[in-house]
Amino acid sequence: MINYIKESYSELTNHVTWTPWAEAQRLTVIVAVFSIVLALVVWGVDSVFSNVIAYYFELIK
Repeated sequence: MINYIKESYSELTNHVTWTPWAEAQRLTVIVAVFSIVLALVVWGVDSVFSNVIAYYFELIK
């Protein structure tokens, strides 16, 4: 188990190419913005469908 951890650490530090810090920050902001936009779109569609269904049930009452 100890050998596995040592080899994993060695692999991560010596053989993995990490994204530069500035690019990682930029991509994080892009993901956050698109996540917020998508959440707002889903909220809007949900609100519209909720109102349509409420209106439909008002009609059949």
